[in-house]
Amino acid sequence: MIAVTYHDDLNEVQGDPALAALFARQTAPFDRLEWFTGMAEECAMTPLFAVARAEHAAAALALTAAGGHPRALTNWYTFRWRPLGDDLALLTALAVDLKKRAWRVTLAPLPAEDGSATLLATAFRAAGWRGALEQSDVNHVLLVAGRGYAEYLASRPGQLRTTLKRKAGKVRVALHDSFDVTAWADYEAVYAASWKPEEGSPAFLRRFAEAEGAAGRLRLAIAYSDGRPVAAQLWTVEGGTAWIHKLAHIEEAKSLSPGTTLTAALMERVIDRERVELVDFGTGDDAYKRDWMDAVRPRYRLDLFDPASPRAWPHLARAALRRLARGNARV
Repeated sequence: MIAVTYHDDLNEVQGDPALAALFARQTAPFDRLEWFTGMAEECAMTPLFAVARAEHAAAALALTAAGGHPRALTNWYTFRWRPLGDDLALLTALAVDLKKRAWRVTLAPLPAEDGSATLLATAFRAAGWRGALEQSDVNHVLLVAGRGYAEYLASRPGQLRTTLKRKAGKVRVALHDSFDVTAWADYEAVYAASWKPEEGSPAFLRRFAEAEGAAGRLRLAIAYSDGRPVAAQLWTVEGGTAWIHKLAHIEEAKSLSPGTTLTAALMERVIDRERVELVDFGTGDDAYKRDWMDAVRPRYRLDLFDPASPRAWPHLARAALRRLARGNARV
């Protein structure tokens, strides 16, 4: 017997033993309850946790719902989104029950390498939903494959290695494993003076950095020139993966290549000292990521419609025409 429930109160979710056990198994920031709570409280997002339970198992989808169109609960800082739990029967039951409150469901950015994209497409197809699974982004990663930092660096482009040699010692690097108020102020000063767009939610990011620092997962690096912060990077390390969340530098300090120096220092740290298996540079196909990473993974959007709903019919018709034109996968 499978029971499906919905929760918009995250205190309710936190107090549920089955869900607590589900969250306890997660080893990435984007799968933890604290991540979703931060979005609800700092980014003005209304959560909707769809949960399916059987006697000894549970699965959940972290969604945000409005107007009968639930979406994956994500924000500017989310690398990827996936179901919590991989039981196909439970996820199919969720997909069936969602028809009671939704005419459309959009899930992204979905990873393919762990089977999440295929698993969800299969579950929703079995539940009678129709739509398309399409690539929406890319994810640059480094597969360390047992290499040390020196061997890894030797495989990087010659121009990058030359830059590191020429700029060595031009800036002072400070690395923080715990949250430091002064270092965070320096990070914010660098970001504000950089070429980057306005921060999506400074309060969310600080909250995340504080929590990661308390857990020992934070790696916050600041580069200084003549005592002034000129570049900053925010990484975390967890479950054998180093996640590169944020990086910025001040344009007038570009000639010093402070960002390159910081990335190299952090790479050496996570490869030689922390022995990570993977470095994840998040989403986006920025050219500079190719200098440091050696593999590209797709990220997908699963856009689903209930064919029994008249609101879905125009969308399904347009989707069918796009599939014919592009040859994309049908769900």
